[in-house]
Amino acid sequence: MSNAHGSIVKSPKKLIIIGYASLCVLIFAVLLFALLTDNDQGAGAATKSTEQLIRPVAQLSFQDVSAPHEPLTGEQVYKTVCSSCHATGAAGAPKYGDTAAWSPRIAKGYDGLMTSVLKGKGAMPVRGGSSPSDISDYELGRAVVYMTSAAGGKFSEPKAPVAK
Repeated sequence: MSNAHGSIVKSPKKLIIIGYASLCVLIFAVLLFALLTDNDQGAGAATKSTEQLIRPVAQLSFQDVSAPHEPLTGEQVYKTVCSSCHATGAAGAPKYGDTAAWSPRIAKGYDGLMTSVLKGKGAMPVRGGSSPSDISDYELGRAVVYMTSAAGGKFSEPKAPVAK
């Protein structure tokens, strides 16, 4: 009988060396797998992602209706109402800062632009989709000045309404 198919491990010393080498290869494989699957997000991003997934869909904001209303700036109105279309050019809206697209509109003047905003034009809804109880005409006018000034318009800021 031939002993060609015998065991590789002939002594306890070789068994320890093979066991240690196998453990090192296993640790190396796990570390390599962890390194290749890491998306550079870290623990902070995982926590933020989890918080984003479990946050409430809607939030209530209680305000004192008798408190004086602080008017929004043109930039604030742009970010809350106008940017949904004017940041991307959705539905043919002129993009913020696009001089070529805004030039014919600026040529209509401030009053012409305000008429378009208040009554709606094309795909743009009346008041840009805002409610008069949330955004006043004065605040919409400030947004018009803000957007047109980014495209080369020289309209002056509208006069603030007189407090009641």
